[in-house]
Amino acid sequence: MPTFYQCERCTACCRWPGQVRITEAEITAMAGHLKMDETSFIERFTRLRPDRKGLSLLDKENGECVFLDGTSCRVQAAKPQQCRDFPNLWRFPGFESKCHANPVEIQDEEEYRRQIMEATGRQQINLL
Repeated sequence: MPTFYQCERCTACCRWPGQVRITEAEITAMAGHLKMDETSFIERFTRLRPDRKGLSLLDKENGECVFLDGTSCRVQAAKPQQCRDFPNLWRFPGFESKCHANPVEIQDEEEYRRQIMEATGRQQINLL
């Protein structure tokens, strides 16, 4: 029986350092949400990924996401897919010790799929 993790918006996932990889479409969406042009957005809020294969969001000096403002995300309506997918479509061992998402066992695979698509904004998903 699959477990769906219902986000409680605790922002713990926004507080640990790492890479939030972003696409051109996500840059366009976030820049538009912030009423900025894309070049200014890139210069102010992104960095080259270590593999040099794209951009990721900057971290603050303390490791938090550059868009975390207290307990709110400044780009919530346009946040990157990587953020939307956590913790249902990707997670790391031991994530439960920091993340406060509520685990909900789902009996029906179609209901599980519907919940995942609603939480992530994806139109379709591939379940293992």
